[in-house]
Amino acid sequence: MKILVVDDEKLIVKGIKFNLEQEGYTVETAFDGEEAISLAHDESIDLILLDLMLPKVDGFTVCRTIRSFSNVPIIMVTAKSEDIDKILGLEYGADDYVTKPFNMREVTARIKAILRRVNPAPKGDRDKVIVSGDITLDYNFRRVMIKDKVIELTSKEFDLLELFLRNPGKVYTRENLLDIAWGFDYPGDVRTVDVHIRRLREKVEENPAEPTYIKTKWGVGYYYKKD
Repeated sequence: MKILVVDDEKLIVKGIKFNLEQEGYTVETAFDGEEAISLAHDESIDLILLDLMLPKVDGFTVCRTIRSFSNVPIIMVTAKSEDIDKILGLEYGADDYVTKPFNMREVTARIKAILRRVNPAPKGDRDKVIVSGDITLDYNFRRVMIKDKVIELTSKEFDLLELFLRNPGKVYTRENLLDIAWGFDYPGDVRTVDVHIRRLREKVEENPAEPTYIKTKWGVGYYYKKD
């Protein structure tokens, strides 16, 4: 699998590249935002590790631009610890984030977890396609269609929708969703879930302000209402 590492600090890039190659990944590198966007058009890129502070084009803009043409998983890397930067990264389409200084083992674990979800092991035939109302979810191709129109979802959005579709009516707290979709050791907070739910609603609901499918159980969490 090929990972694109984007950071303007060459020593950091060298260290990340070395560690990922030891794990068996092929690594491409970019040192500014423009180069990152150019390389992201390569369809063989499986994941992007994207620094926030970049010359020429900042990480937020790079993330938003890539999302306009690709759903490749993106992990945002930032030296800033402010919550607003983390939330903005998710708003612009990042699937996950890590804060510098980071532990390389943690970064590798995050990468493996996302790639496992994007490229899951085969399941039984009955699990491959889920149809609920106007929504069709194809597990093998990680594709979602609404009324025969393909809906572009990020890996986390797909994971959340799949969970809801497989468990209609079940109410999940924000903590439940954080643990299931991001992992028990994920250091983020429940606002991460709220951001992804809002983005998912914007893509699958006819009126996100009055959702038909992904409902809120006030004071508890979220659930999927099956027609």
